[in-house]
Amino acid sequence: MLGLALALPVTASAQADEVVEQIELGLELYQEGEYGAALTELEFAINDIRKLMSGRLANTFPEAPAGWSVEEVESGGGGAAALMGGGAMLQRNYREEGGDGRLEASMMVDNPMVQGMAALFNNPAMIASQPNMERVRMGRESAIVKWEAERGRVEATMLLDGRILLQVEGQGLDSPDLAVELLRDWDLAEVREQATR
Repeated sequence: MLGLALALPVTASAQADEVVEQIELGLELYQEGEYGAALTELEFAINDIRKLMSGRLANTFPEAPAGWSVEEVESGGGGAAALMGGGAMLQRNYREEGGDGRLEASMMVDNPMVQGMAALFNNPAMIASQPNMERVRMGRESAIVKWEAERGRVEATMLLDGRILLQVEGQGLDSPDLAVELLRDWDLAEVREQATR
């Protein structure tokens, strides 16, 4: 375990050094008029920077609630994120031990899909018109919670700074409370710090 912990900074450092090399090569190719090759190198650099950013954002995800197990954070990766319009996309799955409950926490940063959610968050009438949907205050932030009691399904969503979407979806639950608490436990200050532009 210690070996893994010691290897992580080296890996991140090696990846950062590779990014510098890619940017320098991209600049060199650009100055030589090889624009296509320059674009390729710079796109690889951007992809690697996204991976570094995703690694830091992964550390902000909440731990498992009592009686639940949790999997490692998965990244949508630069390629998948690029297909969805760019930015970072991550998710983490939680499972109820000895039960049917499932939770999936996800994060999207700087993705066009996030902008679509902004319209809902800024329109109280739209929220009020949706069945089983309510606004929940979380300190200075607010979340939109949709609870389908008959199906045991919940969707709790928070929008930060108009560009960061945090969501917890659950099924096999008796109430929406666990999903709301998981969203509440997210390290929002660290999310903002690691996603800063």
